[in-house]
Amino acid sequence: MRFSGAWLAIAVAPRWRAHAALAVLVALTLATVLAAVAGARRGASAQERLRAGALPADVLVQSQIPDFDWDRARALPGVAAVAPLAVSAISVEGVQLGWDSAPPADAEVWRSVERPVVLAGRLPDPSRPDEVVVLPRFLDEYGKGVGDTVVIRLSTPEEADLVGDSDGAGLRHGPRITARIVGVIRSPYFVDPSGALGTILPSPGLFLKYRENFIGTDRRGGFTIGLVRLTDGEAGLPAFRARLAELTGLPAVKIENLAGVRRQVDRLLAYEAAVLLALGLAVLSAGALLAGQSAARLVSAAVPALRTLRAPGLTPRQAATAAALGPALASLAGSALGVLGAAAVSPWMPIGAAAAYEPRPGFDLDWAVLLPGLLGVPAVLAASAAGYAWILLAAARSPRRRTPSLIAVAAGRRGWPVPVQTGLRFALERGRGVDTLPVGSALTGTVAGVLGVMAAFTFAAGVHDAGVNPARYGQTHQLLVFIGFNGVGAPPDRLIPALAADPDVAGIEERPVSTVVSGDVTFALYGYAPGRHPIPAGRLRAGRLPASDGEVLLAARTADTLGVGVGDRIALTGELGTRDVTVSGVGFVPEGPANNYAEGALAPDRVYHSLARSYEVGLALVALRPGADVAAVADRLGRVASAAVGGGSGDGDLGFVPFFEPRQLAEIRGISALPSALGGFLALLALAATGHTLAAGVRRRRHEVAVLRALGMTPAQSRWIVLTQAAVLALVGLAAGVPLGLALGRILWRGVAESAPMLYAPPTPGGTLLLIAPAALLAAACLSAWPARTAARIRVAAVLRAE
Repeated sequence: MRFSGAWLAIAVAPRWRAHAALAVLVALTLATVLAAVAGARRGASAQERLRAGALPADVLVQSQIPDFDWDRARALPGVAAVAPLAVSAISVEGVQLGWDSAPPADAEVWRSVERPVVLAGRLPDPSRPDEVVVLPRFLDEYGKGVGDTVVIRLSTPEEADLVGDSDGAGLRHGPRITARIVGVIRSPYFVDPSGALGTILPSPGLFLKYRENFIGTDRRGGFTIGLVRLTDGEAGLPAFRARLAELTGLPAVKIENLAGVRRQVDRLLAYEAAVLLALGLAVLSAGALLAGQSAARLVSAAVPALRTLRAPGLTPRQAATAAALGPALASLAGSALGVLGAAAVSPWMPIGAAAAYEPRPGFDLDWAVLLPGLLGVPAVLAASAAGYAWILLAAARSPRRRTPSLIAVAAGRRGWPVPVQTGLRFALERGRGVDTLPVGSALTGTVAGVLGVMAAFTFAAGVHDAGVNPARYGQTHQLLVFIGFNGVGAPPDRLIPALAADPDVAGIEERPVSTVVSGDVTFALYGYAPGRHPIPAGRLRAGRLPASDGEVLLAARTADTLGVGVGDRIALTGELGTRDVTVSGVGFVPEGPANNYAEGALAPDRVYHSLARSYEVGLALVALRPGADVAAVADRLGRVASAAVGGGSGDGDLGFVPFFEPRQLAEIRGISALPSALGGFLALLALAATGHTLAAGVRRRRHEVAVLRALGMTPAQSRWIVLTQAAVLALVGLAAGVPLGLALGRILWRGVAESAPMLYAPPTPGGTLLLIAPAALLAAACLSAWPARTAARIRVAAVLRAE
């Protein structure tokens, strides 16, 4: 102990700045890694933790049956609870809301179904029409919270009878209610939709008091859907579907399996967690290499004095322990600071889509992650430092035969300049004794770094394309027009030609939507009749668009659920009967009010009308010319529609809204920075590996440089040794890493595209491909500057005398 104390005072304390720098490096690395790992664990488990104790709904019944009696559904065997919601968007002054702000239609919601986590305040009184709760994003978007008020404007019953404007900006001359925000909630179903600006959920008392203001006197203005919790969960879905069909007399009632939605969310959260873990691993690798270099320099500086102390009786074990003492203490202090840093970052975790499902946002200590970091990092770094000291102390006693590099030998035979030959040996030959260099790990690290950077930026190019290109999800239109509900609405034969005449309209198609059943799967069926003004046809994943009366296109997830592909025959059952059709293609359908873009089918007009009399929802898809102002065109088309089908009387008020953005598009856009950040850390890893190799090469082989200097090599030529070594490392990394990284990035992106699902387009990071070679060579030159300066300033006599 007395020797350790004396060593700390004599050898460690004078180098306190270097030890402090090591502590800071360990702290920054560990804080980032622990925050990433803890955030990944927290995000991956967010949805399951939110479901715990929430009595989550298993299915969403979208019947569109006017004035449906949900008490009859509650009485069905296998039904644990039902909570109906009104499908009629509310209007709040100064707030932009969508369909997700549908008011609950009775008091069962948040009590026996979807019991929420209350993040602030309380739940609303179900008997009061003037209380609302909000989802968390509303607080950020509008700056209002618990205790603040909002003004709700309702339509008159007569206005509700009209085909409503789906974005909430239509006719609102009914009651004006000043409602107080009493709570902020979150549940498995009631989460902030991707891309939404905020959600307000009124008390059930609003709908119960103003029922006709929501659904009208003739039930055309809206209808109710139901969240249903089954006693057997997802396993009870087939029996429930059969009983509901018998109850309603409809063979095809749209039922959304919310367990399937949860699985989609779980895949997204797993992807986010994987990216965070990869980011943490990249930071760990780069930080470990940089910290290892710093610790190696401290150990190397201590070894000469410890060699001298061997003569008075210092044992090899004592010498190795003493050499590792300073780095060990620095890593212990850095680990403590790193754990504190990771804990301080926890309120900002999880990130991405997982943040919308986190039941306990705020400060969180994940000791399963923090404790190993606190105890393990100092132990590993101390053991590594002691091992490295042992190697250095033993290196002089264990000479090793030099294995020449074939490339260096060939360069010598061709008479290349001596500095270039020497640089090749530095880069490619391991050496022997104290001049041993880890050339294999250096080359592997450089290749891995370039490969990782290329793969990360290739993957990032795919993420960027998927985040800005709706066509990857089959959405080639920019506007949706709500023509009507339940077969009642504007006449398409007058509406479509009038809208198509607008100069900014590139195409417009009517797409009636109904519900069909195939096997145990219920899904939306879109009618397909391109007409004279077709919208651009998107790519398909397989096959082609239906061209005959006996064909149908299936959306990708529906095809997977049914287990069919192109050329297979399936039976579709609608309200008019059953029909066998052939699957002509697998692709995507429009994202609609009651379906996801990857769920549903597209059938020619005659097939559609052989299964459905009319439509449940009447839509028209509008594709605009490049550069058109979507909001301005929508406003202009609204006036055209009013004149064409309503004669200015108000009956022509239709819903013109931007296309429904697929949730996957918004979610991918929200995490687009992560792959690029990962690429940046991998680039840091490659630079750290190269820098360490160059510095170690000059330090360990200074004797060889000194001999060459004694034989006539100039300081400038000495610099070329290091520059050649750096160039060789960079070129090897580029030659192997670029093609392998491009291939790996595309493979990883194809996996994401197929699971999303979306159309796969091979990503090519053009900027990265153009810049990576000159950037790598420039970085190698910059990294070689300091070691080259050291090589040029070697004190030849002192080095040769010491050796």
